[in-house]
Amino acid sequence: MATARNKARNKRSLTIARHRTSVSLEQPFWDALTEIARDQGKSIAELVGEIDQERTERGDGTSLSAALRLYVLARMKDARKQQTS
Repeated sequence: MATARNKARNKRSLTIARHRTSVSLEQPFWDALTEIARDQGKSIAELVGEIDQERTERGDGTSLSAALRLYVLARMKDARKQQTS
């Protein structure tokens, strides 16, 4: 069951590619990004910057917040595949 904490979007300000931006995500996505960044030895801003650069290079019009959610989803799917292999 979804809780109010999981539904509420939290806005964070980050510096990406030397400019300040704000991103709104639900808390579970921020938690996942924090864990992924920690596992990779990066700051959240560094990880988000890499995801943003990939998004920009694709040029598919995906918003940054959507790109972050899709990144987390892909990482979760990859982890699940590794567990079942």
